Amino acid sequence: MESEEIRKKFLEFFRERGHVIVPSSSLMPDDPSVLLTTAGMQQFRRYFTGELDAQKDFGGKNTVSIQKCFRTSDIDEVGDKTHLTFFEMLGHFSFGGYFKKETIEWTYQLLTEAFGVQPERISATVFTGDEAVAFDKESFDAWSKFLSHSKIRKGQRKDNFWGPAGSEGPCGAANEVYVDDMEVATLVFMEFYCLPDKTLKPLPKKGVDVGWGFERIVKVTQGVENVFQTDIFELIIKKINEIAPHLKDREVRVFADHLRAAIFLTADGVRPSNKEAGYILRRLLRRTLAYQIKYDIHADLFSEALKFIKDKFGPFYLEVKKTQEIGEVFEGEKNKFQKAIAAGLFELKKRDKISAQDAFYLYETFGLPFELIKELAPPGAVKDLEYKDFEKEFKKHQEISRAGAEKKFGGHGLLFNTGELKAKDEEELKKVTRLHTATHLLQAALRKILGPEVKQMGSDITVERTRFDFTFSRKLTQEEIKKAENLVNEVIQKDLPVGFVEMPLEEAKKTGALHFFSASSSEGGSTSGGGGEKYPERVKVYYVGHSLKDAFSKEFCGGPHVGNTLVIGKFKIIKEEAVGAGARRIRAAVFP
Repeated sequence: MESEEIRKKFLEFFRERGHVIVPSSSLMPDDPSVLLTTAGMQQFRRYFTGELDAQKDFGGKNTVSIQKCFRTSDIDEVGDKTHLTFFEMLGHFSFGGYFKKETIEWTYQLLTEAFGVQPERISATVFTGDEAVAFDKESFDAWSKFLSHSKIRKGQRKDNFWGPAGSEGPCGAANEVYVDDMEVATLVFMEFYCLPDKTLKPLPKKGVDVGWGFERIVKVTQGVENVFQTDIFELIIKKINEIAPHLKDREVRVFADHLRAAIFLTADGVRPSNKEAGYILRRLLRRTLAYQIKYDIHADLFSEALKFIKDKFGPFYLEVKKTQEIGEVFEGEKNKFQKAIAAGLFELKKRDKISAQDAFYLYETFGLPFELIKELAPPGAVKDLEYKDFEKEFKKHQEISRAGAEKKFGGHGLLFNTGELKAKDEEELKKVTRLHTATHLLQAALRKILGPEVKQMGSDITVERTRFDFTFSRKLTQEEIKKAENLVNEVIQKDLPVGFVEMPLEEAKKTGALHFFSASSSEGGSTSGGGGEKYPERVKVYYVGHSLKDAFSKEFCGGPHVGNTLVIGKFKIIKEEAVGAGARRIRAAVFP
């Protein structure tokens, strides 16, 4: 049975049983607490809580959908025969329309009659009960009409009770359904509301949330060993093997999964960046790009994958037909990565042993994701390198950057005295961080336009604006102001990464990074070189660009900064004025 036919049969089966067909929601959910859509029920969550009325919105109490989903936790596992990042979830839902008896009966009918699975291959689990909730006898009895008792196992809360998703919310017993001991569906019966103190109250309307693994059902019906042998992946796997016959099966599966996932993410509006969903997309694309470099693959795998996805999935998901737009995004990321990867690989291969600190340096400086470092490093160099240690370094950097908002710039032991970031909460911290990076770009732009006479004397950043004081002997013309503003915005639009390198003081000075502040002046009396600076033996150099060498801006700084320039938004110079003999002041703001 072809995968397209399985989609059609599933939707038709439940349409005939009074369900309204609802299109898949975007992979980018309308829920700030969730990074990406991970389950079919996410778009229906507010119907289960009673906040929204399904009868009013859908014209019925029961819905059916095929949902695009993405699991970030599986990225590092991809390459084996089972894990996928992007997958489809077949789902049917009820908001007070039916409950356990009908759900279990339809599950059995769907498997045996629609999908042709032999009854002896099917088994199920039900909740065994605990001190809070009784044994799920209703489900056990319903399954007993179709399966022998030996095929109905009792499971504990961790496997057979779902929810709540947060500290409170709908929850209930769950059944897991298996074919040949492979789980193919989960049936969740929402009948309680869990309060923050863990007290359970009956829901006024019982709900049903059923999710089927589409790729797994296709595997079952097509009788193959794993999902990568199904018609979902068959043609793209064949094409990859033709282009690169020397690849191992694991690498082929990584290409197939990551290219498909990247296309769907891009089609739903995700763009490569260093944060949130954009970082997930960047990881996928850069992993495949690194493989192409490692295995000397010159063919355009992205274009081949786009053609395949358009033909295979386009009839059902119209958004993947935007091949030109998706291709342009991929090409842009490819160009950015290639500039950094050569230097990164050179640095990587110089090292006989790579620690978690080294791995974070390679990530921050060259954009090498952790998994690429593990895969591309010399044999033996990463045998002791664990992701949990890399993650500690990553979190340490985040904490240091966040702490920088409560101190003077350079408050991590660097006495730069350039003013204070004024932020009272996390939201304001994001805004002043954008302005802080914009201030670095402004100084670099002014020096390019006006010359090296420009040296920062001080700055003051609030949530509304940045105030930048600098040495210059005359008033700026309107043309010069506009040039500086335009140059900053041009750099922002290039989506350049922002990173830092920690190094010995003398080595840092040789990089050409700006370091003008005197420790003896509260406004940061401008000096160049020895003057009154008091630096520790090791300093941080923040830079904007793909590497420290070719950076647009590089300065001694303690942070915090954005991860990439596009996050800053639109930069606007508000005012330019004198603040004394040989000193000017610019006030500027950024807008989303």
